Amino acid sequence: MPIPVPRPLPRRALLLQSVQQSLRLAGWLAGLGLLPAGLRAQGLEAVPVDGRPAFQGRSLAAVLQALGSAAPQPDDGVELEVPDVADNGAVVPARLASTLPGVTRLALLIERNPAMLCALFEPGPRVEPDFSLRVKMAESTDVYAVAWLADGGVRYARRHCTVVLGGCA
Repeated sequence: MPIPVPRPLPRRALLLQSVQQSLRLAGWLAGLGLLPAGLRAQGLEAVPVDGRPAFQGRSLAAVLQALGSAAPQPDDGVELEVPDVADNGAVVPARLASTLPGVTRLALLIERNPAMLCALFEPGPRVEPDFSLRVKMAESTDVYAVAWLADGGVRYARRHCTVVLGGCA
């Protein structure tokens, strides 16, 4: 009679288990007050922004007003990478980043999409403001990366993307 050989866990299941165990351990250590000082909050009060009204904005001005910000100024310190021509509007790669100091929020806006605001990131002080994602685009349009700075300034970068086959129905 052959001895049954246990099958190894699929990579996703193994990764999920390790993340769950790490979070349990961190919660247990935090409950005991033993969490390392480098992992505890540094006294920074994060105030989350309710972005729901902004996701319903149909114009750049409406989105910025819903997020409570001033008119943005173009700046080379805000980086936006989208393809010049996207063959399939259902999967368009986008990367937004900033080399400006004190970035508190980054947003990706697509002008002629049903919802202009596609993504809103609020990186902490220890997070590099550099994000990559895939978005759906309804048609050829301008794409904006908008960065909010700690000093209250708002900067942006703009690129045009031509969509061959629209992805939003």
